[in-house]
Amino acid sequence: MGEKGEKPDLDGSELRIAIVVARYNEDVTRRLLRGAQDALQQHGVEEPDVYWVPGSLELPVTALALAEKGGHDAIVCLGSVIRGETFHFEVVAMQAASGLMQAMLDTGVPIAFGVLTTDDRDQALARSGPKNNKGAEAAEAAIEMANLLGDIQG
Repeated sequence: MGEKGEKPDLDGSELRIAIVVARYNEDVTRRLLRGAQDALQQHGVEEPDVYWVPGSLELPVTALALAEKGGHDAIVCLGSVIRGETFHFEVVAMQAASGLMQAMLDTGVPIAFGVLTTDDRDQALARSGPKNNKGAEAAEAAIEMANLLGDIQG
């Protein structure tokens, strides 16, 4: 049987991937989207479906709806939550992460967490640039998990 997942299977040529992107902090999320699209293309994913939502709190319900509908092997969720002066940062970051995890567990569809949670805009820009792009990392995780679960489920 051997080991599965020791080396990532990043062949996306047979996969359908959806990307859900939050408009809030759009200057950052557009950069994450560009990174995700570039990574998916590099690994053979043809034309991922892209869905825009108002903010990171809307990512889970959209990912859940897509996963329940079927037709996608994995979903990449992208957002940017930047710390402010209130507790709002913690609420949004935690609920977005929790909601995406619950949607993934409920449906069995891999949902990659590409939501930046940073102290300031400079940190967000540093993690969404051409050399260090967390959107690209999330896209690669989605491909890897779709392939691994495909192997497990037959």
